[in-house]
Parts: sequence; structure tokens; C-alpha cells
Amino acid sequence: MSWRYRANATLEGLTGYTLTRRVSKQPPNQSQQPPPPKVPLEMQRLPGDKVRPAADPEHDRLLREPVFIMSSVRSGSTLLRVMLNSHSRIHSPIETHFRRMSVSLGTEPVRQAMEALGHTHSDIEHIVWDRLLHRELARSGKPVLAEKTPSNVFAWRRISTCWQDARFVFLLRHPMSIVQSWHEADPDKRPMATAVPRTLAYMTRVEEARTHLEGLTVRYEDLVADPEGELRRLCLFLGFEFEPAMLDYGRQEHGAFVKGIGDWRDKIRAGTVVAGRPLPRPEDIPAELHDICRTWNYLP
Repeated sequence: MSWRYRANATLEGLTGYTLTRRVSKQPPNQSQQPPPPKVPLEMQRLPGDKVRPAADPEHDRLLREPVFIMSSVRSGSTLLRVMLNSHSRIHSPIETHFRRMSVSLGTEPVRQAMEALGHTHSDIEHIVWDRLLHRELARSGKPVLAEKTPSNVFAWRRISTCWQDARFVFLLRHPMSIVQSWHEADPDKRPMATAVPRTLAYMTRVEEARTHLEGLTVRYEDLVADPEGELRRLCLFLGFEFEPAMLDYGRQEHGAFVKGIGDWRDKIRAGTVVAGRPLPRPEDIPAELHDICRTWNYLP
């Protein structure tokens, strides 16, 4: 029995109190601060990660010549998707948002194994992306996949690196019409002051991709004004014959129209092409949109 225990027992019996060591409330020295929390292994990228083409294209890629529709939000991409999906040889699914998928390598042995096999972290993700989209295409029974998630524009470099044989369709729409449509989809949460910069970020990346990648440019206004003419031009680009069923997309099954993975409003549910809204007047276009309007030939 220690002296401290005997002293406390005697003192507590006589007074009801015990002796304790005073704990300093002074902050510890900087050298005594705990180290910052370590990033969990499953959240870390492999060292030397590099985005690059497939090391072994024959085995690393199952998807051949995929088509990616590069567009801003609220540009009519769901309409174009269901038109393409109505073709007997083109499968255009809901927005898959595949680029948001990442791979976790949560143990040191699996990380060592991937490095020994010659994979970068991005290589592994590309294989997962490819398998996901190829499975979707294989289940459709069609030979060509056309993917249209608008946020793909923020990853156009990586997508074009992942699939070296990809084909690109650039869907443009009057920038102010894009802003208005995005705002009207949820006016309370999407005020016009927010709508302009948010949608302009998409438009800027569309133009960036259009500048660096080869592909076909389609205008939403032309698509709704002359759907057959534009679809014939698009089919020619993809190497297919035009099919009249593309004009009557409402007779086909296209999956659910759900907010977050495509347009969901009544216009797209109509099943037939609906005329576009009148073009905005030049004086109604905010100054922030003037440059992109001129680049896309909506302003002189």
C-alpha cells in the first residue's frame, strides 16, 4: 500500500477530502500538440498516379467507339438521348455519372499488388468505368453506346484519354435559354444571380472540349426546328442510316425520367418533339454571357 493511498485514506476519514494533483490548464507546448490525423489508406491515391491511355487496349477496354454528348445542363441533352436511343443500333442510357466513381485501395498488400501489375490508380478506375458502360451496352443488345451526363464536360480530357477511339457530339443552345431553363427548374434554390455563373461554367468547358476534340456540333434550336434533318446529319456522322422511329421517341422505352439523372419535366414526357422557346433579345442577355454568345454565334 503506497504512502499516498494511506495518507488519502486517513485524510478522507477525518475530513471527507482527498489530495489530488492539480491539472494545469495551460495549453501544451507546440511540440506536445498531437499530430494531425492520418488520411485513411482507403482515401489515399496510389503514389505517382497518372491519367493515361490504356496500357493494353485489347484487354483493358471492352467498350469500342463510345459516343459522348458534351453539353451544358438544360441544353436538350435528354431529348437528344431519347432520339438516339430510339435507333435500333444505338443505346443511350440515363445519365450514369460514371466519372464520379472512384476506387478504394484500403490495404497495403492490394496497393503493392496494383503497382506490381503496372496499374496507376486512374488505370484501375478507367477499367471500372469501361466495365460499367460496357455492361449497360451489352444488356441492350445494341452495338454502340451514347452517354450524355452533362458534368462529363468537366472531365473531357480524362474521358478522351480513357477511350482513345471515343466520338464526340457537342450540343449547343442559346446561353441565355440555358440560364433561364436552369433557373425555372427550381426558382427558389436557383436564383438568376446563381444561374448565370453556374451554367456558364458548363458552357465554358463545352467550348474548351469543342476546341480540342474532333466531333460534330448540333444546335438545340436546329434539332427542334428540323429534327429529321439534324438526326440524318448525326446518323451520317456515326455511320448509321437514319430511322424514322427516332422522331417518335415516345413509343420506345427509355428508363425513368427522374430529377438528377436527366430531364424529368412534362415536355420530355410528351413523347414528341416540342418547339423551343423564342430566342432571348440581345438586350436581355447579361454581360457575363456576351463572350460565349458570340463564340457560339448567337450574338454578332
